[in-house]
Amino acid sequence: MKKIGFIGLGTMGAPMASNLLKQGYEVTVYNRTASKSEPLVREGASQAATPAEAAAGQDAVITMVSNDDSIREVFYGEDGILKTLAQGTTVIDSSTISPGLVKELAAEVHKLGANFLDAPVTGSKPAAIDGTLVFMVGGEASVVEAASGLFDTLGKKVIHMGPSGSGSVAKLAHNTMVGINNLALAEGFAIAAKSGIPADSFLELVQLGSAGSKAADLKGRKIIDHDFSNQFSLALMLKDLKLASSLTDATGVPSPMLNLAKSLFQAGQTQGFGDEDLSAVVKCYEAWIGQTIGGKPLQ
Repeated sequence: MKKIGFIGLGTMGAPMASNLLKQGYEVTVYNRTASKSEPLVREGASQAATPAEAAAGQDAVITMVSNDDSIREVFYGEDGILKTLAQGTTVIDSSTISPGLVKELAAEVHKLGANFLDAPVTGSKPAAIDGTLVFMVGGEASVVEAASGLFDTLGKKVIHMGPSGSGSVAKLAHNTMVGINNLALAEGFAIAAKSGIPADSFLELVQLGSAGSKAADLKGRKIIDHDFSNQFSLALMLKDLKLASSLTDATGVPSPMLNLAKSLFQAGQTQGFGDEDLSAVVKCYEAWIGQTIGGKPLQ
């Protein structure tokens, strides 16, 4: 697989496409906001005017868009990829979307004699830049193996979860834990800060103790420094929690912690933090305790 169509050049998609170019792939890119393609064109990508054009004649098509509505437009729109997908092309959807829609898209792609993998990722922006993403993949094992070169370029690990839809389910279960863990970190910080414990000392304790987590490692310093530059936005975290909630409703799995996490991230969204990093949810706690985690008065 050397000719790749890449659709969706946001926080994750742009660095992923860049890594493909650096490894010598022929990449045709499309983004709804066309200007986002320009840096990649300077790196050697071709720019498509529509998703259909991006998909035409490719060995593989990778999609990385934000939600169900966006992926429907990419596939089913007037200039959608289903119009031009060739037999034998492999579609790799790395978006986080509902498992039901994943299965629907897989069926449509299979009708055309093409292959489909749902392959969402974990690792956020730094891992996308470094090529160290982890892919959780649903689909046929033989197709996963055939696409191994692509996955190896973009990430450090591929975990085959099962048939179509399994990658999507795994991502929603995983991101449920991500949301809960980040709230646990924020709440612990708030308890310590309100009692006068220095945030640096508390973070060191967390990272060395049983409360240690990826959340603490990735977001602890950002919280202390009030650096909410976006690695994975609060709005997208909330979107994923809503998808996970719909999944648990459908499967009958009780999920009280998920529902609480969804409510707290919704509070952050309502207060205008949606475009900031998901760690900005800590600002809800800071409002409640009347100070920053670093011990400064609120502005």
